[in-house]
Amino acid sequence: MRACTKFAAACILGALVWMPQTATTAAELVILTNQGATPGVRELAAAFERVSGHKVTVMQEEGASLERRIETGPADLVTGNPPTIEQLVKNGRVVASTVTPFVLAGLGLSVRAGAPKPDISTVEAYKATLLAAKSIGYSRGCSGTNVAEGIAQIGLTEQLKAKTIFTSGGPVADALARGDFEVGIQQTNIMVGVPGTQYVGPLPGSLNKPCPSSVALLRVSKEPDAAREMIKFMISPQAAPLLRKTHVEPAKP
Repeated sequence: MRACTKFAAACILGALVWMPQTATTAAELVILTNQGATPGVRELAAAFERVSGHKVTVMQEEGASLERRIETGPADLVTGNPPTIEQLVKNGRVVASTVTPFVLAGLGLSVRAGAPKPDISTVEAYKATLLAAKSIGYSRGCSGTNVAEGIAQIGLTEQLKAKTIFTSGGPVADALARGDFEVGIQQTNIMVGVPGTQYVGPLPGSLNKPCPSSVALLRVSKEPDAAREMIKFMISPQAAPLLRKTHVEPAKP
């Protein structure tokens, strides 16, 4: 009994010691995210706040606003596809040694809400669906590049050219919901659950080439230690189920 009492007292003392340390060292982090990584990063940020005591703000900036943040802050971490991160390394905007792959986002297909769900369970079925569609939309980013490569792989580039619509700016599913095209293809994690659309499923087989995203520490960060903690958390075992909740897979070591 006495041993239990001593153990309980030690636990309480440990908690009291930990709480002030967390409070006094709490940082405010800003993570700049690419569109495809945003859902997963938001999930990770909320969890990291709970376990660390740090506050994390996730921002999806574009264009000049993104450039200003990267150059002058306030910002601590940035996520992006490998070419984007590589360019930031070359420009001296991020700490090269901190570049860390953390997520893989597979490709999926959606149609407008209420439309019949096409069969895309096999490569041949997917090919037939694309040929039958009146119009097809995808982006010019990583997912769009991979979609186009898949279309070339099945020999449909020329046949689909006239009915292919490229989106710019927002997610493909938003344009699909507006009726800009009949079939939309992009990363599954930003296709699922968009109002006005219905998710059909992942692209079949080797045509489902995922888009990787990495995270890196920005040189303008005012909280580099806390930012490095966040990077470690993003690739920890605890992060994997959180990422999978958003329809992506953790990057393989």
